[in-house]
This record gives sequence, C-alpha cells and structure tokens, in this order.
Amino acid sequence: MRDKINSWAGLWDWLVANSEGLVIGILIAAALVAVMLVMRHIGERILAAYPDGTGWRGVIANVLARTTFVFMVAAAIAIVTAYAEVPVKVGRAVQILFIIASSLQAAVWARELIIGMVRSRVGENPGESTLGNAMALIRVMVSVAAFALALVVILDNLGVNVTTLIAGLGIGGIAIGLAAQGIFSDLFAALSIVFDQPFRRGQTIQFGATTGAVERIGLKTTRIRSITGEMVVMSNTKLLECEIHNISATNVRRIYLSFGVIYQTAPDVLAGMAALAEEVIAPIKGCRLVRCVVKNFADSSIDFELLYEDKSKDFNRLAEHKSAVWIGLARLFKRDGIELAYPTQTTFTSAPDGTMIMPYPQVQQVVAMKKVGEDI
Repeated sequence: MRDKINSWAGLWDWLVANSEGLVIGILIAAALVAVMLVMRHIGERILAAYPDGTGWRGVIANVLARTTFVFMVAAAIAIVTAYAEVPVKVGRAVQILFIIASSLQAAVWARELIIGMVRSRVGENPGESTLGNAMALIRVMVSVAAFALALVVILDNLGVNVTTLIAGLGIGGIAIGLAAQGIFSDLFAALSIVFDQPFRRGQTIQFGATTGAVERIGLKTTRIRSITGEMVVMSNTKLLECEIHNISATNVRRIYLSFGVIYQTAPDVLAGMAALAEEVIAPIKGCRLVRCVVKNFADSSIDFELLYEDKSKDFNRLAEHKSAVWIGLARLFKRDGIELAYPTQTTFTSAPDGTMIMPYPQVQQVVAMKKVGEDI
C-alpha cells in the first residue's frame, strides 16, 4: 500500500513539475488532431460527391480520407511527450510507436496517391478504358512496394541492421526480374500505353499489314479485331515497337487515286480533268477534292493523280465513297469520249525516202475500202 501511495505521489509530483509543458503539448496535439480530422472529413465529403476519385481533386481527397486514427493518436502522444520530461523508457516507447504509425501512414498515403494518379490516367470508367482490368493487380504491386519500404524504415529506426536485408531483396529482385523478363517487359509496355495513350479500347489502329479495332488491352497482350474478322493477339512490347497509325484519331483521311488517259487526249480535256473530278466528288457527303493534276508522261499514258479528303472513319463507308468516285469518273469519261489508257506499244515505220508510214490505214482509205465493198 505504501509503494502504491508513493507511486501516486511521484506521479503527482511529475504532473506538477511538467504542468506547463503538458498543457502546451496537449493544446498543440489537440489542434493538430483537429486539423487532421477536418481534412479527413473534407476528403470524405469530396469522395461522396465524386465517388470515382478521378482528377487531382479526387486524388488528394482520397489521400486525406485515408488518414488513420492510430496515426493521429501516435502524433498527439509524441507532441505531448516532447514538451514534458518523461522517463527514458517511456520516451523510447513513444518514439517507436510514432515511427511505426507514421511509416505505415506514409505507405498508405503513397499507395493512394500513386493509385489515384494511375486511375486518373486510365479514365472515369476503368472497365472500358486502357488497362482498366489491371487496376487490382497494380494496386497489389504498389501496396507491396510501399509497405515493404515502410517495413525497412521501421526496422532501421529500431536499430536493426537492414543492409543485409536490402542486399538480399536486391539480389532476389534481380533474379525474379531476369526470370520474368518478358512478363515485366510487357507489363511496363502496358503501363506506357496507360500514360502515353497512343490508342484506347474501341479505336481502330494500323500497324504493319494489320488494321483493326482494339477490343482488349491486357497486362501482356493486346487483342485487335482485324477488318477481315479474325482476332489478332499482339504482345504489348512488340506492338509498341511498331509504327502505329491511330485511324480513329484522324479527323479526315486523304485518298489517293491514279489513272491514265491515252496520249491522243486533247490538251483542253487534260486541263479540264480537275473540273470533272470536282463534278464527281462534290455530291458525296463528307468528301472534298484537293487536287487532280497530271503526274507524269508514262510509257503508254498520261498519268493523273487525284487526291480527295474523306471525313468518314468507317472503313465500309470509305470503300463506298472510293467506289462512287471511280464509277462517277467512268461515267463522265464515257460521256465526254475520254479513253483510259492501257499498256500498248505502237511501231512507226518509214519509206525509203523517209516518209512516215502509218501503222493503221488513213481515214480516207478506210472510207474508200468501205465504198468498194458496198459496190461489190
């Protein structure tokens, strides 16, 4: 009983001796806890209004809402003990508690910040955008990395020699990385698709000889439905090594057509070819003629280059417009008597005196031969 009375008396003496410091510490701790509670409440209110948590406002709100009461209590106790003279063992225990709580809280904040940034890049609907189906695995990887770092910090502050542990983790990480080099390569390629966004799910892309719509982007492969119907499965690493044409991101497509007319075509007709092309293309919705000019004099034809713009993104519609242009040109050529060229060779001979001998009969000769035939 006497020991108990002495202990209470000693505690009272300690409280009296440190009363000023305790009051200051408690006030500061209470103010800090109040601020953290208010910030947490603000974060929860923002998340209630924007449950998807996208954008910088949602990311910061999600981080603030993950502030734990354990960290608040540990921070408050550490502040109070800093303004009062406490026994060495008590001070060390409070310090250990604060190190553990603050390290774990920092890991939670870092995890939510990184996940929030990734989710913001993925989009508001992760299930329908690039790598949305990988968010669970990304969250696990980020959590493991953050809490592993927190564990190392805690052990180091507790006096444990973590050099050997870090070296072992480094060697193990290198071994795992070499063993799963292909998997990690495709994984990081998938992450680069998230942040660089060369294409999204549902967009039509072209790489190499393949053109199709992106149906799914996974951790290792990307699945593309080609325009011919088959499913093309391409690893993310090899896909990013190709030159990718994002057709869906194109506002307008330029279509090149080439044709040739015979050399006997009159120059005025050649000069009016652009007007004929405009007559064909103007009625087609979404199409605009850019130019129709003579490209070169080929072996058996005068070649034209026709270029027009088409705002359609559907391949079937593009093909229909291209077919309409060809058919329209064929109709106008038939109407105006313009002949398309085909590969031919003409041999010209001359008489001994150098006079050119035509390889086909003159018009007068043909008429005379017809008249003789009628008389017979």
